[in-house]
Amino acid sequence: MHNLSKSKIIAYRQCKRRLWLEIHKPELRDDSASETVFQIGNQVGEIARQIYDPENIGIVIDVQGLGHGGALAQSAELLAEGTVPLFEAGVTIPGALAYADVMLPDLSDGTLRWKMIEVKSSTSVKDYQCDDIAVQAYIASAAGVKLSSISLAHIDNSFVYPGDGDYQGLLKESDLTAQALSRSDEVKEWIDGAQAVAALTEEPDVATGPHCNTPFTCGFCDYCNRDKVWPEYPLTSLPRLSRKNRELLESLGIEDLRNVPDDYLSEIQARVKEHTASGTVYFDAAGAAADLAPHGFPAYFLDFETAMFAVPIWKGTRPYQQIPFQYSLHILYENGHLRNPCLLDLTGNDPSENFSRFLIRFCDTQGPIFVYNAAFEKRIMRELAARFPDLAPALHALIGRVVDLWPIARNRYYHPSQHGSWSLKTVLPAAIPELSYDQLEGVQDGGMAVAAFMEAIAPATTVERKLEIERQLISYCELDTFALVRLYQFFTGQQPNSLANQP
Repeated sequence: MHNLSKSKIIAYRQCKRRLWLEIHKPELRDDSASETVFQIGNQVGEIARQIYDPENIGIVIDVQGLGHGGALAQSAELLAEGTVPLFEAGVTIPGALAYADVMLPDLSDGTLRWKMIEVKSSTSVKDYQCDDIAVQAYIASAAGVKLSSISLAHIDNSFVYPGDGDYQGLLKESDLTAQALSRSDEVKEWIDGAQAVAALTEEPDVATGPHCNTPFTCGFCDYCNRDKVWPEYPLTSLPRLSRKNRELLESLGIEDLRNVPDDYLSEIQARVKEHTASGTVYFDAAGAAADLAPHGFPAYFLDFETAMFAVPIWKGTRPYQQIPFQYSLHILYENGHLRNPCLLDLTGNDPSENFSRFLIRFCDTQGPIFVYNAAFEKRIMRELAARFPDLAPALHALIGRVVDLWPIARNRYYHPSQHGSWSLKTVLPAAIPELSYDQLEGVQDGGMAVAAFMEAIAPATTVERKLEIERQLISYCELDTFALVRLYQFFTGQQPNSLANQP
């Protein structure tokens, strides 16, 4: 019999094949997508210890240092004593084990009971988390640990950090005691089923499908799909194709968008199918030029980079609030001359106010401000205006000048290489093939930019590495806005002027 961890039991809930691979072939798993989630979880866990143990008298069970045997033995001893808060306390029964994020001793009725609290970095209670906590409660109760309450603590995204390390109020608790304890028979069936799968000598034959990405993307997807022959233009390359329609088409044996009957398609989907099937480019040059004709010079081309923290680090900010730390601005004048003022703040201080002031200064008071997918930049500027009332009139004036290039691209241009996407990363190489993010060193997309920023402001980062990151971030953000300039020129039929400076 395998001693299955809570995570293994939850893996079984997602897919029997996943559980078997977790146990017998873990080396095939791709964990890259989970690393950020684990980092956030660890950060929230550390803050939870401050919240639930303000006197700093609690004990953290060191599972890595003690191993499962040592950690479970120490946990059993401390759970029997019940004198201090415990973190990562282990409980086990034949065939299953789990570690509780927080265990608080409760002597309110004169006997020793425990308040079990699972800490999550989400901003609400999710269905799969209820499964998670049901498993935890079942194992603890079956192991003889008396529970007075079972709660899930998640991030309260309305919390505003007051500064000075005060995170009281960051977590909001939901009492799941009745729900968790009512599912004991269900959890026992999961454990028995998981044990049966773990005992198999051969890998279960389970087809891939929607479950591979619910509730999380499985790390074995590449392995399980290794022999699958993908169509050149899969149904996922149809923009805004609903899951219901995709599954219906797949049930009819249709996997390539070029074979989808026209009756199933919207106008834009039909355009994608037509030009994909013919291998031609759709470009309504006259329409694109007419869309942009009302906007004069100087023309500003703007892009932001933002970072967000589950646990806010700057006073006055909220969990998961997007904080702008960089912008690039290309200014195109009527004679073709191009300027590129930019701002990048790697000091580790809140960059928001300086960001706002420099943005107002360099965008001046007139001329269109071109962005790509305007909802993002507008929302960030509105949030900045709310935080800094003295800058609000100027920021709202900038918002009023914003012109979005995304709908022009979506309505006037399509290349089969875009595979149903009008992101800048797909439109740019199609329309302006000489520009490519692949040529950049280090930072090549928004996710990498955020990771680089986090590394740059970390205290342990060397000066040399910070300078390297700074160069990479500036090059990446400059290309974003230079790409907008070239896209604007492409849509208006202009040739890049020799005076224009490239990044």
